[in-house]
Amino acid sequence: MTESVNNHSDQSPHQANSQLSLDKQNQDARFAMNLSLAIGVFMLAGKVSAAWITGSSAIFSDAAESVVHVIAVAFAVYSLWLSTRPAVPKFQYGYERITFFSAGFEGAMIVLAAGSIVYEAIQKWLHGLTLEHLGNGILLILAAGLLNLALGLYLVRLGRRNHSLILEADGKHVLTDSWTSFGVVAGLLLVMLTGWKPFDPLVALAIAANILWSGGRLMWNSCKGLMDYSDPAIGHQIRNRLDALCAELNIEYHGVRFRTTGYRQIIEVHLLFPHDMGVGEAHRLATLVEERLPLELAFPSEVTTHLESREDHSIVHHAHHFEGRPD
Repeated sequence: MTESVNNHSDQSPHQANSQLSLDKQNQDARFAMNLSLAIGVFMLAGKVSAAWITGSSAIFSDAAESVVHVIAVAFAVYSLWLSTRPAVPKFQYGYERITFFSAGFEGAMIVLAAGSIVYEAIQKWLHGLTLEHLGNGILLILAAGLLNLALGLYLVRLGRRNHSLILEADGKHVLTDSWTSFGVVAGLLLVMLTGWKPFDPLVALAIAANILWSGGRLMWNSCKGLMDYSDPAIGHQIRNRLDALCAELNIEYHGVRFRTTGYRQIIEVHLLFPHDMGVGEAHRLATLVEERLPLELAFPSEVTTHLESREDHSIVHHAHHFEGRPD
């Protein structure tokens, strides 16, 4: 097995540029998350005010979702900070996988908000609906929805560009918040146009169902990451690049495994060399694979190789030996 040496003084120009690019990505991510938290607190204050002014179940549901959002974003800010810390002896692979826990926590908080929305909407419906100053409430919620729409699109785009699950999950949550606000506005407009007050709790229940779906998906994605789910689309790209690279170097491979940390793919591959090839030459070719494969993939990755002899491979391995490749 070959291994990389973390010594900045020995870095190649490309490695140095990659480190600078990573530092810039981390700075952008921290700025985006802090911006999200600040706007979330501002939005929460506005929505609570609108709910208090109008007495609307729908607006309350939007405010409840924002409470959860602020708590979740605060945890995501901490998770982002922790995930970018360097590895230490007790955590030799770093802290990146906290991104999955962060996404799962955010999803669980969304599900909790959905439950509170359902309860509040039913209680208000059963005890009588009283709505006031709907025009002012609609304006506040509409402004919040538009601001969240812009923020959510920014976070999702930045998260995908930086391969950051934390940013992308927060962006999707913000977008859910914006659709929630637009749904509230639509429901309250129906109340104003028709005079039928039950539109208000019905919209709140519809919002609860929508954010419940969103929270469930975040929790499922978190579980997949924690269980080392291997995305077939990523596996297909890895195989295509390995096929081309190994054909160029005139070597064979198998035993490919890969998983994501939330920021990068960890790839393991077994390389097969002629039995009479020297260790030095085999190691040189394996190092080429480790260095070149990440450059040819569309996502950050770290490659570890295992060197094997082609002719006596099956004889050496007495136990079960994984020899699969991505589809």
